[in-house]
Amino acid sequence: MLSMTRRHFLENSMLATAALAAAAAPQVIFAEDKPTGAASNKVRVAVIGCRVRGRQHVAELSKVPDVEIVYVCDPDKDLAAELAATVEKQQVGRPPQAVQDMRRIFDDKSVDAVFIATPNHWHALAAIWAMQAGKDVYVEKPVSHNISEGRRIVQVSRKTGRICQGGTQNRSNMALAEAVEYMKAGKLGEVKLARSIYYGKRESIGPKGTYELPKNVDYDLFMGPAPLSPLTRKSLHYDWHWVWPTGNGELGNNNIHSLDICRWGLGLTGLGRSAISYGGRYVFGDAGETPNTQVCIFDFGDKTIVSETRNLQTEPFRAGFAGGWLFHGTEGSIAGTSLFDPAGKLVSTFSEKRKSENHFANFINAVRSRKREELNAEILEGHQSTALCHMGNISWRLGKEATLAEIGDQIGKLKVHDNVKETLDRTVKHLHDNKVDVEQSKLVLGTVLFPDGERESFADNAAANTFLTRDYRKPFVVPAEAEVL
Repeated sequence: MLSMTRRHFLENSMLATAALAAAAAPQVIFAEDKPTGAASNKVRVAVIGCRVRGRQHVAELSKVPDVEIVYVCDPDKDLAAELAATVEKQQVGRPPQAVQDMRRIFDDKSVDAVFIATPNHWHALAAIWAMQAGKDVYVEKPVSHNISEGRRIVQVSRKTGRICQGGTQNRSNMALAEAVEYMKAGKLGEVKLARSIYYGKRESIGPKGTYELPKNVDYDLFMGPAPLSPLTRKSLHYDWHWVWPTGNGELGNNNIHSLDICRWGLGLTGLGRSAISYGGRYVFGDAGETPNTQVCIFDFGDKTIVSETRNLQTEPFRAGFAGGWLFHGTEGSIAGTSLFDPAGKLVSTFSEKRKSENHFANFINAVRSRKREELNAEILEGHQSTALCHMGNISWRLGKEATLAEIGDQIGKLKVHDNVKETLDRTVKHLHDNKVDVEQSKLVLGTVLFPDGERESFADNAAANTFLTRDYRKPFVVPAEAEVL
């Protein structure tokens, strides 16, 4: 392995160059099927979840021929009405129905497919109910709120024969697919280390308290599978990401995109040999529960993924590179879609041998062909990448505050392909830069988890296994494995 100083120098050089290459690259023009004009080819769809991501779904679907949005759904009736008005303009006078309860959509046999852009705790149950009702499903990342839910989605897809795509849209970037094929062909040599980086500054969500519920929201439907507990944050919407009953933190919200690419590029399946996380929630002092500074190390034996997530003010990972993926091989490195030789010199930038495909169009094409293998992000891939996020969070949630010496000692025992001390040192510097006294506000050192990949559980760790699923609130119950198979 390269020395820390040598690797740091090369990464600085490569990532600055990769950022320039990405900025200079021509804008991707999504490939779309030409309209056939045949009425029977029209796909009738529903969009469930009407805030930021749901609006983006509507915008992307407007680019896909012969698709009609016939429903929009949100427990917030004002959001549903607002998006319905947008769709009516987009579809030239063909307004969708705006509903609060997604079960009305599943009861309508004329609906072919649903697009799920709900909060995370609803992803799995909405997908399962939809497929059981005969609908195909596009479900946003992370595809589940816990590991067991992800496996159930896969099982229901297989049993019902429904098409199910995860919302990790980088899988439809054909330049990136070319880079992955380059690694699979062995041209980068042995590739044993990948980094998944997401640095995105956020603000405090405000103090914890008991807040009044918006009158336009059916809170029972909003919470669904989660406990019907009082609202403890100022904003009902979006800030659900940062509390455990409904969200999975920034690891599940954004880092999953590059984590998925790391797993794809390294050719990894399953849950690996071990996982550990460290970090904490600092500075904000708010109602949030999830870490805003988090490092996860995923050990797959001969390969390692290191993910870093930051929400505080931060310097970029390297100059000009705030986030993404980085692969180190014995014959060079790949950053983004740029290829570098072992000395860190830019060799080339991967470009599409075939045009990148709109991720939504890719799903619709598979809905029409009924060929699961045509999906760029089939649900099994989404489940496995999501499960890594869950493992990182489980490790952290089971952890305890520790001194830097204790953390260094623990991660130093790991047999992984990374200079783990350098990653820890950078994390500590980041916290110091944000005026965090790590001797007083210690980092949480997570439990080392040893997954049983076949069972998707943890060996000899009953505490970790309690996080594999949750207690569901009737009637919003994700079915058990015996009910699915």
